[in-house]
Amino acid sequence: MSYTEPPYEERPYAEPPRSPFRRPLVLVPAVLLPVVAAGWFVYSGTGGGGTTTATAAPMTASATPDAKQPPAAVKPLTGKVIVLDPGHNPTNYQHPSEINRLVDIGTNKKECDTTGTSTNATSADAAYTEAQFTLDVAHRMRTLLESEGATVKLTQDADRPFGPCVDERARIGNAAKADAVVSIHADGSAQGNRGFHVILPGAVHEGAADTRRIVAPSKRLGELVANSFRRTTDTGPSNYVGSGTGSVTRTDLGGLNLSTVPKVFIECGNMRDTKDAALLTSGAWRQKAAQGISEGIVSFLRG
Repeated sequence: MSYTEPPYEERPYAEPPRSPFRRPLVLVPAVLLPVVAAGWFVYSGTGGGGTTTATAAPMTASATPDAKQPPAAVKPLTGKVIVLDPGHNPTNYQHPSEINRLVDIGTNKKECDTTGTSTNATSADAAYTEAQFTLDVAHRMRTLLESEGATVKLTQDADRPFGPCVDERARIGNAAKADAVVSIHADGSAQGNRGFHVILPGAVHEGAADTRRIVAPSKRLGELVANSFRRTTDTGPSNYVGSGTGSVTRTDLGGLNLSTVPKVFIECGNMRDTKDAALLTSGAWRQKAAQGISEGIVSFLRG
C-alpha cells in the first residue's frame, strides 16, 4: 500500500504571542534533564526500587582470570631415569690400543672394551655387527620408554671414536642416579647354541666394587626383562648357559661390579647361529626385542 500526503495548503506565517514564561520553561528542562538522568542511573545501578536497568553478562570459565585447566594426564614413567648401555661401539675396531688398555673393575683388571661379535658374512651379505645391533635396539627402546614419560640416557650413541670403557659405562648410570640400567648385547657362541639370557650381578665387595645393595633389585629387574622378552619375541632361553633358566649370575663384569644402581645385561641371541642371526638381522624382530626389554623395565619401575 502506498501513502499519499494531503494537499499542502500554504498559509501566511504569523508569529504567536510571546509568553513571558516561555524562555524559563525551555531553559529549566534543558538544565534539569542531565541531572535527572544521572540521578536515575545512580539510583537504578545501586538497586534502588528493587530493580536494575541493566544486567552484566555472566563470566564464563574461559573468561575467568584464575580459571584452572584440567591437568594433563601423568605418564607412568614420569620422573624415572633409565640408562641404556648399547654394548661396544661401531668404531672400536679402529682403536685397538685404546680398548685393550686395562681398567679396574673392583675384583681385578680387564680390557677397557672389546669390538664385540658379528654375524657370519656370506657371499650375498656383509657381516652384521653386534655394535650395530645394540645401538639399533637402544634407539627403539628410547622411543618406547620416552613415550611413557621416562628420561632416557645412552652411554654411547656412536658419538665418540671408541668406548666408553666398562668402568665409565658403570659411572654413567651411577651419575645419572638411574632407576634402572640395561646393557644390550648379542652373543658370539658356536653354531647350534641359541636363545637369550640375562646376566645378573653377583654379590661383590672388593676394591671399588660393592654390589650388595643392588643384587636383589637387579635380580627382580632381570626376571621381569627375561619374562617379557621371551613373551614378546617368542624366543626361548639359552640352551647353552643358564641351565634353561634364561639367567646367569656373574662377578667378572666391570659394568655390573661398579654399578651402584639396579643393572642387568641381556644377550638377545647368538649372532653366530644362522637361525638366531636371521632374527637379529630382522628389523621387525628387533622391534619386538626392544618392546620386550622395555616392558620388563616398565614393570620393574611401576612395582
